Amino acid sequence: MRAFVFPGQGSQKVGMGADLAEASPAAREVFEEVDDALGQKLSAIMREGPEDVLTLTENAQPAIMANAIAVLRVMEREGGITLAEKADFVAGHSLGEYTALCAAGAFSLADTARLLKLRGQAMQAAVPVGVGAMCALLGADIDKAQKLAEAAAEGEVCTVANDNDPTQVVLSGHKGAIERAIAMVKDFEIKRGVALPVSAPFHCPLMQPAADAMAEALGKTLPGALRVPLFANVTAAVVSDPAEVQRLLVEQVCGRVRWRESVIAMQAAGVDSFVELGGKVLGPMIGRSVSDVTVTSVVGMADIEALAKAL
Repeated sequence: MRAFVFPGQGSQKVGMGADLAEASPAAREVFEEVDDALGQKLSAIMREGPEDVLTLTENAQPAIMANAIAVLRVMEREGGITLAEKADFVAGHSLGEYTALCAAGAFSLADTARLLKLRGQAMQAAVPVGVGAMCALLGADIDKAQKLAEAAAEGEVCTVANDNDPTQVVLSGHKGAIERAIAMVKDFEIKRGVALPVSAPFHCPLMQPAADAMAEALGKTLPGALRVPLFANVTAAVVSDPAEVQRLLVEQVCGRVRWRESVIAMQAAGVDSFVELGGKVLGPMIGRSVSDVTVTSVVGMADIEALAKAL
């Protein structure tokens, strides 16, 4: 069985999608459609930067989605591979969940772009700059990370935001608590704590205003039927009911991204092949979370051609 997976924030870089757009009209159409939906030249920011503008959450989120969907569209149109025929499940890391739902037909491309733009803006607006922070714990499993978060909180918010793989967990919360956590890593036998260059503390209770904004937006833009079932971030379980998808996307704003558990659950459901579209971020995490699976990362034309041959 095969799962198609989609990367999250941090996988953006200047120049993303440029080669694909040059090589394929299908990719160009995706970028044009996203530009139109947002009323901004996002494709130009993706192609030329500047990096600090691309990294803004409200730009990075739709950009990463557009890049992955461009890969998918090229694969479908020029590689003759349709997602519904070749994928048993889809999943995405944080904003990648929206990409996965777009790929599975639950949202149109234009709606996905608008939802992610709004999600980025709402997450940025939820917490004033400098109040929140995030850090990656390297050489930490979930138990150590949880204990560290509890010890560092001291009455502030400090929670596990992403359980990425058995060696990498991300904490999110108030800046002071995150700084304390980084300073205390050695006491919890954790190799390193690294402050992340993010503009807001994602996936923690401080994001509640953003969750409220997404509840309102998703009430107006309802997900439709899924052609392929989704493994959801907040439950690490399969979902195909659109009403359930809607509820989980709202929960996901403040909730933990249970990526490691999702990968384990997908393998338990019979997945032995993972295909990451639009990035090379999730592959290593998958490899550290489960063994005896193949992971393919598909970013450019050569990757698409190789996948088309393999499938």
